[in-house]
Amino acid sequence: MSCPTTETPPPEIRAALDAHTTLTLAYADEDGPQACAVLYAVADAPDSVPTLLFVTAGTTRHGRALLAGDARVAFTVQSDGQDWTALTGVQGRGTCRLLEGAERTTAWNTYSSRFPYVEKSERLRQAMDRTGLWELRPHWLRLVDNAKGFGHKTEWTRPNSA
Repeated sequence: MSCPTTETPPPEIRAALDAHTTLTLAYADEDGPQACAVLYAVADAPDSVPTLLFVTAGTTRHGRALLAGDARVAFTVQSDGQDWTALTGVQGRGTCRLLEGAERTTAWNTYSSRFPYVEKSERLRQAMDRTGLWELRPHWLRLVDNAKGFGHKTEWTRPNSA
């Protein structure tokens, strides 16, 4: 099943994003393509499209690549160890931006609600205060759900996405 371009993704895509906490972020820099795993929380942007919040320092390879200007990324979200007949996951493309000021504070509340252990450790909380909080705004999402049939897909494209 494919979804036409709509304002918000179908509920099954949002449910799949909410069901996981780790995404594999793919990006490219002057050394070529690379991927890394980051923990994420789902938040709603003012336009009600889910955004993915993750923490990383600007000194990491992916942090430097995102700060360098072209913050376009691809990503996947899925659980490890799934049987192929029930394999479920999300593929996506979007752009990342570093959050600052009031936006960071609001997003941090969402992130720390998803990962409450961060606030329980003074050392970890202080480290997170010094680390960048990023927003990934998807413009294309694909849910693959083999439980509904091998290769079953539901897709969403943000209206007017470039």
